[in-house]
Amino acid sequence: MIKRFLQRFTSQETNPPVIIVSGLPRSGTSMMMKILEAGGLPVLTDNIRTADDDNPEGYYEFERVKKLPKGDVAWLDEATGKVVKVLAILLFNLPEGYNYRVVFMRRAMPEILASQRTMLINRGEDPDKMDDEALAVLFEKYFRQAKAWMKQQPHVEYIEVDYNTLLENPLPQIEAINRFFNGKLDQDAMLHVVDPQLYRQRR
Repeated sequence: MIKRFLQRFTSQETNPPVIIVSGLPRSGTSMMMKILEAGGLPVLTDNIRTADDDNPEGYYEFERVKKLPKGDVAWLDEATGKVVKVLAILLFNLPEGYNYRVVFMRRAMPEILASQRTMLINRGEDPDKMDDEALAVLFEKYFRQAKAWMKQQPHVEYIEVDYNTLLENPLPQIEAINRFFNGKLDQDAMLHVVDPQLYRQRR
């Protein structure tokens, strides 16, 4: 199925895009990676960070992404036509010379903060190293900067997906994502990935 999808997807694009799932930490990026994978898109991950209680379905990370600020961009050739997770704070380090399609996740800030706090506690880290108010200000700054960057880049197309709405009423959100990818995804398979039981930090 993946091979057929790539043939259809790349036939209309001279330079197939790098498909990015982005957003703030704890905003549903891992779930979106799984949704797009179910829809038929190949994902770029290394499985170094394994599933745990905070992300029971896995993190879908590729460690080299974290080295973007240090200039490690050679892996982007491998990412062409695939989905890779890049958090909002790292988007600015993506180089020109590639086309990017970004699925950008939004989530209610109180839920992000609560989820972040729970994850830190589970890791044995100090959840009060930065208070919630200061962390919210920092996250809002990253969010605004990422949105501004995406709007300004001629080589970037993006869609925003609301995590809260996705879990409460998934069909319209899944349909919008499918349209963003020219209606070529397996919509039914994507819907089956949405698991309301993972919605543990409700507003």
